[in-house]
Amino acid sequence: QVQLVESGGGLVQAGGSLRLSCAASGRTFSSNAMGWFRQAPGKEREAVAGINWSASYTDYADSVKGRFTISRDFAKNTVALQMNSLKPEDTAVYYCAASAQAGVTLNQADFGSWGQGTQVTVSS
Repeated sequence: QVQLVESGGGLVQAGGSLRLSCAASGRTFSSNAMGWFRQAPGKEREAVAGINWSASYTDYADSVKGRFTISRDFAKNTVALQMNSLKPEDTAVYYCAASAQAGVTLNQADFGSWGQGTQVTVSS
């Protein structure tokens, strides 16, 4: 399994930006698709963004398209989520996840390794 540790969460005003990072260790990282998910209080966990094994393809939830960008750094074994133009409805715990497959996916069932999550709070 891949071990994942998220960082970079915090409190930000609406319209602001945050950059989340996910450090991966353990089983081969470079062959896995990666994703970011989030769970707001009282709601189910939802997909935010995904990136394939080679970083050549990305996919985003409609709610974050044009505002969030997922990327990965193979030298550092990290995956990042740049979040711009944040809205109060982006408030949630954000999770990094590793898929067993190489292709980009936003299907939670495709992800077998999860981080502990990092809190993002956007104030209005």
